[in-house]
Formats: sequence, structure tokens, C-alpha cells
Amino acid sequence: MTPERYRRILKVLRRRQPDLTVLLEGVHKPHNLSAIQRTADAVGVLEIHAVAPERPYRGHRKTAMGSEKWVDAHSHADIDTAIAHLHERGFRIVAAHLSDRAVDFRSWDYTQPTALLMGTEKYGVSERALAQVDGEVTIPMVGMVASLNVSVAAAVILYEAQRQREAAGLYDRPRLDEAKIRRRLFRLGYPRLAERYDALGLPYPRIGEDGQILDPIPEAVRLRSG
Repeated sequence: MTPERYRRILKVLRRRQPDLTVLLEGVHKPHNLSAIQRTADAVGVLEIHAVAPERPYRGHRKTAMGSEKWVDAHSHADIDTAIAHLHERGFRIVAAHLSDRAVDFRSWDYTQPTALLMGTEKYGVSERALAQVDGEVTIPMVGMVASLNVSVAAAVILYEAQRQREAAGLYDRPRLDEAKIRRRLFRLGYPRLAERYDALGLPYPRIGEDGQILDPIPEAVRLRSG
């Protein structure tokens, strides 16, 4: 890892927003999944969640443009499990959904821990999910088209979340603790080496201020790589 890459990765990790995420319910088209993941990376989201009962989350690499390396994707068997998981972690879940209950997406407070719920391309958010969310938002439309593509809608809302968080200074200081930053830094800077450490259950070595590995690499790690 070069010093320049080290500093770039560190800068990105120190601006990550661990209390802002996206939950995808039934979004199945790979290009939409990847476009949302790409936007999530652009606004500093640390991880996204997807309800994928039949197969794990899988996006489209060409559309994701490498963002799958930087934003973790977690799959859940059903929407109840996904919502319960996020609620237990302190997230308020807001669904992008057109209804009498929905408010203008710009009026939601995204500086609080927020999970944006996006529904399937054809049917939107399910009634089962809506019964468990903390609020609903909508994007005002003044044209003939009734709705936006799911990845476009997610981008519009996520950039409003970024705007609010920037105004509140939430990007000005690290939101992840230093230990987590250092762990992710090693995984992103030395991905193959990190896999070997993980497989052996060994702690990652320390990294210097120029991205260099400070600790000796154990013989077991070297043998595994061979």
C-alpha cells in the first residue's frame, strides 16, 4: 500500500457514517442494487442491508464501479428480521413510500440514526414493512411520471441526508472508533493478506503512518500464502 493510498483510505474511513444505512426490500435487479451501493459509498454510508430470502445480495460490478469493496452488504432472510435487527441497533427506519402518511423527504431529520427503506421496483415497500417503520417520506413530483427509478430515488434522499449531516458537522470528526478504522484500513489496504490473517484467526498487524506494516508477518501467514 502506497502512502498516497493509505492517506486516501484513512480519509474515507474517518468520514464514514455508521448510523446512516439503506435497507432494500425486494430490490432484485443487479444494476439497481449496485447503483444504490455506489451512491451509498459516495455519501459515506458504511453498510447496506438487503432482504434476500432466495440468494445473498449480489450487485452488478460494472455499475458498482468498485463500491462493493468499500460498502459492506448484509443479507437478511425476511423483512421482519431486517427491521428488528436495525431497530435493536438504534436506527429509526423511514420508508420511501407514497401515502397520506408520507412527508416531504427533506423534512425528515437524517442526523439521527436512520435506515432508509426502499421497496421493490414494481410494488414498492410491502404493507408488512410499513406496519413496522418509524415514518414515510416521498419525493414531490410535478411531471407526468408518477415515480422515479428506485436507485434514483435512493440517491435523491441520500444526498439530502448528506446535506443535513454536513451542516451538522457529522463529517468533520471520525464516527468510527480508532480500532475499527485501523481494522478496516488493513482489510482495504491489504485485502489478500487480511484473508490469510482471518483464516488463521490472527490479529492484524499494526500499520505505520505511511501505510507500511510494522509488525513481523507470522510464519503461518507466509506458509499459507505459499
